[in-house]
Amino acid sequence: MYTPIPQWAEDDRPREKFLLKGKAALSDAELLAILLGSGSRNESAVQLAQRILSQSQQNLNELGKRTVVQLMEFKGIGEAKAITIAAALELGRRRRQEEVQERFKISSSKSVFEIMQPIIGELPHEEFWVLFLNNSNKILHKELMSKGGMTGTIVDIRLIFKSALEYKATSLILTHNHPSGKLQASDADKEITQRLKVAGQQLDILVLDHVIITETGYLSFADEGIL
Repeated sequence: MYTPIPQWAEDDRPREKFLLKGKAALSDAELLAILLGSGSRNESAVQLAQRILSQSQQNLNELGKRTVVQLMEFKGIGEAKAITIAAALELGRRRRQEEVQERFKISSSKSVFEIMQPIIGELPHEEFWVLFLNNSNKILHKELMSKGGMTGTIVDIRLIFKSALEYKATSLILTHNHPSGKLQASDADKEITQRLKVAGQQLDILVLDHVIITETGYLSFADEGIL
């Protein structure tokens, strides 16, 4: 039987529970219910949130991939609620990205993955980014150099080194995503890496690595000995 949230015990209501017990005490569904604000005549905000999460494999990353239009496909979710959910999840993604950047300087291919996965790891298309580093391997700048389709992107070598000179970088790391999830370097990946490596040698700018990113993993050219 459906019982409206205002009739619940006070410590079972999401907002009251947040105040009484702290944010860590709330489930994902309860936090999502606070964003929703209300449910419908037959379903509380918490029940609606539980239904949304159950259809997203109980995974906030999966939920974060849904567009506003896709969120509106859930019964009880209009445009305003869909935008609220999408905005909250985007803020969470940006916070995670900023925390990682503050915490790490580039010390390994894993640190590249941790910085770039929130940016490109879940995209449905390929993007090619470059990290421009100083002598201490700290990031001076990171830049999207090319955006493509499902299977590839075109990279302009001149633009990459133009940015490297502008930011006075002494080295750089190449990175792009594979929407297919395959952690395998293509012939085109290897070719552009070698071309950039040779061009960098002429300018005394080292290409330290090329890291392929997927949603759950990465492949480092340097680690694999194919740089």
